Amino acid sequence: MQQKKVKYSTEISSEFMQTAKARVRAYFKDNNITRYGNFQMYLKTVVMMSLYLTPYILMMSGVFSNAWLILGMYVIMGVGMAGVGFSVMHDANHGAYSKNKTLNKYLGLIINILGGNALNWKIQHNVLHHTYTNVDGLDEDIKTVNILRFSPHQNHYKIHKFQHLYAWFFYGLMTLMWVSTKDFSQLKRYRSKGLVKQFTSSQMGFLYFKIIMSKIVYLGLLVVLPMLVLPISIWLTLAFFFIMHFVAGLILAMVFQPAHVMPTSDFPLPNKNGIIENNWAIHQMFTTTNFAPNNKLLSWFIGGLNYQIEHHLFPNICHIHYSKINKIVKKTALEYGLPYNSIKSFRAALLTHARMLKKLGSKKDLGWQSELRID
Repeated sequence: MQQKKVKYSTEISSEFMQTAKARVRAYFKDNNITRYGNFQMYLKTVVMMSLYLTPYILMMSGVFSNAWLILGMYVIMGVGMAGVGFSVMHDANHGAYSKNKTLNKYLGLIINILGGNALNWKIQHNVLHHTYTNVDGLDEDIKTVNILRFSPHQNHYKIHKFQHLYAWFFYGLMTLMWVSTKDFSQLKRYRSKGLVKQFTSSQMGFLYFKIIMSKIVYLGLLVVLPMLVLPISIWLTLAFFFIMHFVAGLILAMVFQPAHVMPTSDFPLPNKNGIIENNWAIHQMFTTTNFAPNNKLLSWFIGGLNYQIEHHLFPNICHIHYSKINKIVKKTALEYGLPYNSIKSFRAALLTHARMLKKLGSKKDLGWQSELRID
């Protein structure tokens, strides 16, 4: 079944985005700076990669023999995995890390050493999520296992009443799904929807082969080798591997989910003609939420993704600039009478997201949505 064709309305003025683009371009020109990364970004890359790789090297070299210390190394690796994903891989796969396309390509492939696949990630995130944010049936970020309900348009089951309690466990399984089945099911689905039609049958076979080989190498290095080298039992090694991924998955979800599954978010559907009755940029303003804009440490670690509005409007700009251009975007949005949803703290964003999960779990219709809107 081919991907259904959905478009944004051409009747809605695009003046807001034109103005925002002009002002952001002027910011970079006036300050004589590039929209890509700089030394700060390169240093950050070294720090994040070290956070992920150094604990592994220390464990494999026999520096630690105590099980609790080894567990600590796995936890740090999980934090590092999330940090690399936020701050390096994410920008690279958006083409925002560097002007050099080759460097972006290879840094984007870092997701393969985190257990995922770059091609699938770019289709799910760059193509589907960024194009059709919060559109049920198209944005795969709001479509997961049926036990979770992220849109008021999705089927409602009794168990959803408790999803605000159990969702966090499933969030922790995110990267474990990358490692196991998700890449295979995604590639099959994307082929059936015509999203990888540029590849011939033989090329598709080679893509599957590369995914299989990358999984073998990854599991060999992160599971089999530690089983052979670490002075702990096989079962403990497997448990620590699970914990590493659980930490990474939970951190990733705690940043991405409050950006879109929120009381301030809209969940529009295309009309019978396949038209979303808004233009793309304004759609982003109604479906996206910022949080903790003054928390510099958090922003540094999560790759500026607390500025989700800026990221969605300007995904080709390196995240190190978001804290500067957000003033421009906010001013422009307010001038055009558009919402600029922002929550003061990370804690408040998580609590608000939990409230949204609870409402989605207890209500089937859309009538309640306005009850939760935040002024």
